[in-house]
Amino acid sequence: MPWLILIVSGALEAVWAAALHRAFQVSGQRRVAPTLLFLVSVAASTGGLAIAMQSIHTGTAYAVWVGVGVVLTSAYAIATKVERPTAARLLLLSGIAVCVVGLKVVA
Repeated sequence: MPWLILIVSGALEAVWAAALHRAFQVSGQRRVAPTLLFLVSVAASTGGLAIAMQSIHTGTAYAVWVGVGVVLTSAYAIATKVERPTAARLLLLSGIAVCVVGLKVVA
């Protein structure tokens, strides 16, 4: 169960990153809905990380949390055409994903 909480918390990291980007997207003015989504998801994400860290070593938990978050945030940016899916970017993101799986295997 701690690993599931950790993965969901990492996914919520991607949610808050995307919400933060959208919160200030229009001419520098703060938008309410993305700002609220950011606040809720950042609290849930870090709260889930804290819960998972009670059973998973701190370094491993943090690396997995960040890894899941960065891969999903980049996937979202590619899907919404904010970033280009270059071969190098996809290869490096795949490497991060493989490392996250590796941390689970050796934990």
